[in-house]
Amino acid sequence: MADWFTLGNALSGTGAIFSTMSYIATEDIAQVHLACGLVFAALVFDIFDGRIARWRQCTSALGRELDSLADVISFGVAPAIMAYGLGMRGLWDCVLLGYFIACGVSRLARYNVTAEALSDDTGKVAYFEGTPIPTSFGLVVMLGIAAACGAVGAQLWGGEISLFGHSLHPLALSFGISGSLMISRIRVPKP
Repeated sequence: MADWFTLGNALSGTGAIFSTMSYIATEDIAQVHLACGLVFAALVFDIFDGRIARWRQCTSALGRELDSLADVISFGVAPAIMAYGLGMRGLWDCVLLGYFIACGVSRLARYNVTAEALSDDTGKVAYFEGTPIPTSFGLVVMLGIAAACGAVGAQLWGGEISLFGHSLHPLALSFGISGSLMISRIRVPKP
């Protein structure tokens, strides 16, 4: 049952990517709001899949791997695609968005390798090392607010600067910071 929720997470993230692609093709801002809603749905599915697995006492290595793959789609690739779709398309923007995804993948791989060592008798991990990848939902909220305010494309908050002949939207730095926090060694208590 928990795996179905995990698949709901992955499908919601995939839907957010499709909605962003529709926004790029049509410039219909409703597609951005739909993408934000789908990432929120992915977050809800992500919260419940682990709780259901622990409640039913059926946690497994397969479930953990499936959860990580779904999280990469919904909280790594989807937010980066949304940022690109809303106007962070310069070379340095793409470097930062790629870095953000790589950090998310690395953070999840580290978690999967260390989860057993960090877990208690119930199989629940007491803390995260680095911020969890679903915290990128904060970036999605920021993008949704920017879209609602018309801060897309050339109107992105912070404008655009040229760095070594290529463009950078300073707003893309928030993705670099988020990625760096994911791979950091800070301990974040797990609820």
